[in-house]
Amino acid sequence: MRSPYPFSAIVGMSDLRLALLLNAVSPAVGGVLVRGEKGTAKSTAVRALAALMPEVAVVPGCRFSCDPAAPDPDCPDGPHEPGGGGARPAAMVELPVGASEDRLVGALDIERALSEGVKAYQPGLLADAHRGVLYVDEVNLLHDHLVDLLLDAAAMGASYVEREGVSVRHAARFLLVGTMNPEEGELRPQLLDRFGLTVEVTASRDTDERVDVVRRRLAYDADPAAFRASWADEEQSLRERIAAARELLPGVRLGDEALRQIAATCAAFEVDGMRADLVMARTATALAAWAGRTDVVADDVRQAALLALPHRRRRNPFDAPGLDEDKLDETLRRHSTPDGGDGCGSDDDGDDDPDGGGPDGGGQPPGSDGPPGPDEPAQSQESQADAPLPEPRRGGEGQQEPSPAAGEAEAAPEGGDDGPGEKDGTGGAPPGRPGEKAPARASEPFRARTLSVPGLGEGAAGRRSRARTSQGRTTGARRPRGALGRLHVAATVQAAAPHQHVRGRSGPGLVLRRDDLREAVREGREGNLVLFAVDASGSMAARKRMGAVKGAVLSLLLDAYQRRDKVGMVTFRRSGAEVALPPTSSVEAAAARLESLPTGGRTPLAAGLLKARDVLRVERMRDAARRPLLIVVTDGRATGGADPARQAQRAARLLEADGTTSVVLDCEAGPVRLGLAGELARDLGGTAVTLEELRADAVTDLVRHATGSRPRGGTGPAARQGPGREHGPATGAGAGAETRAGASARRGRAA
Repeated sequence: MRSPYPFSAIVGMSDLRLALLLNAVSPAVGGVLVRGEKGTAKSTAVRALAALMPEVAVVPGCRFSCDPAAPDPDCPDGPHEPGGGGARPAAMVELPVGASEDRLVGALDIERALSEGVKAYQPGLLADAHRGVLYVDEVNLLHDHLVDLLLDAAAMGASYVEREGVSVRHAARFLLVGTMNPEEGELRPQLLDRFGLTVEVTASRDTDERVDVVRRRLAYDADPAAFRASWADEEQSLRERIAAARELLPGVRLGDEALRQIAATCAAFEVDGMRADLVMARTATALAAWAGRTDVVADDVRQAALLALPHRRRRNPFDAPGLDEDKLDETLRRHSTPDGGDGCGSDDDGDDDPDGGGPDGGGQPPGSDGPPGPDEPAQSQESQADAPLPEPRRGGEGQQEPSPAAGEAEAAPEGGDDGPGEKDGTGGAPPGRPGEKAPARASEPFRARTLSVPGLGEGAAGRRSRARTSQGRTTGARRPRGALGRLHVAATVQAAAPHQHVRGRSGPGLVLRRDDLREAVREGREGNLVLFAVDASGSMAARKRMGAVKGAVLSLLLDAYQRRDKVGMVTFRRSGAEVALPPTSSVEAAAARLESLPTGGRTPLAAGLLKARDVLRVERMRDAARRPLLIVVTDGRATGGADPARQAQRAARLLEADGTTSVVLDCEAGPVRLGLAGELARDLGGTAVTLEELRADAVTDLVRHATGSRPRGGTGPAARQGPGREHGPATGAGAGAETRAGASARRGRAA
């Protein structure tokens, strides 16, 4: 295996290097979440850090890396006698995205536990990472229940395995580092809060810096050993500095003024809970130790805030992490004494960096070139001579600025597609874009009612539709399919009991055979593919109306984020349809596309439905287990081309024949309604929902299963017999919605 790239040779990325080194000094900081675009040396930096970690003393033969000076009294391989032992390099363990729960926390030999009554436990990755580094690449793509287990272990310093009455506990203290590309989806705010620090990484746009990256990378690829040898002195200097900071850390004083600044900062930025205060305190202490000081100063508190607070400022998934630095400076100024008393003023005693270098430990040795990391460009190498600690840089408050609404000109009346000026390029259209209106600003999102796919799926774990999952309530038992999952004890005993006499049982344990084992069948919730087909034609372009429609879609996107769905977006206008956003886990990307969505032109409804069908067909081949939910956002009009209404009806019936669960979000407004959305819902075999009915606080109780309330006499999937479908008449408010949809359809035909 090729040796890792030298940490000190990484170009730029001062925020990332500092955050990693602070965690190496004080693992109690709580780990690092690295957010950044692809190809920015995120993985390279993490792997390089592991080589700098000091060696750890371990008990010989202990699978859990117990410290011989203070062995874990609950170690499954114990008890150990204090003293003795050897040393080994700190472990660098990578958790793959597709790992199972057993691989993470370890697995019990259920057969031996039942038949012999022994705890035959095989340690997992958490045990391997004890006293080392646990690295999770693409942590935002990891299953939620694995992230929960991982972060709980990191917070408690121990891993607990509880299964069928057998309990195992072992120490699991490690430096947790996760990397992610925000374009592929965000972590839940609760999980973001569990990471101590976060940094944003972007590639440099400076030509000289990028040249330096390429040079170093080429030199490393040509001769890794020689390249590492040229940086050996800098690497050794960093190791010694980390060790010195660890020794100094217990003696660092966190004064009352520093504590007040930390508390005031967290309160000023309205951070939830107290974890941020604790992380800031530990980070500021580590910063002082890293700088070789025994007192925390104001600059330490400021840098700690810039690393520990941005990801805790998010109020909804459409907010980007960020911190208002002017507000931060004002808060720190108000809570500091003029003379910097109590060890928390400005550090006027000289250089913050007693070693004369930044956190990467020194400059480039002569004749050594190459970039930082395997195939990932990085930022610039900062000057290493007499440089203070690098200060994290952040943007503004972190709120995404919606594109400003253009003039408040209204579109055409409800009966037409082209408002005044659309055909001649006036009436609110941007210059040079005839017939197209500037994007409308979305109204305030609201809590939307739950729409789910009927039946019982087997897709990825989520929170929307019923499914057979590895987590959830037990609903039955079955023979194992491959490796044994969750054992169903009662069913296993019931299967083995009749054969005990024939098998010659004489002791207290059961005589088990492989055929006796039964695994639990569990029912939980799955995430779905929520595909939006959004009508962006002129008939939808009235300013207030489109703002309300966007607000409703934004609310559904927020609901999809909370329920761990994938989302996609198809838009149709003028003469065709396009995929505005291919299916992705990033609802932020969908919200951004929605915000900038232009409107105008005719309504090619059939093209939009057929494009949505194509997207679903491709996704079905990629992930057959993930069931789709199609949400068509339209007023139901179809214009343009030959017989547009008939073409739209045919396209809708193709989707119905595919078994696609569909909901039509009826955007028609005004005192006179044609009811065309209800007719479209009937053709799709789905249901029509008005903007008012979509709200969770509506008086009526909208039926939860999208295909459960359809016009009477419908021929959709729910009306057919077949596995995974739900049947029965619509009741309650769902029936009311059904009746209204049918009446609207009749009015449309009459019109």
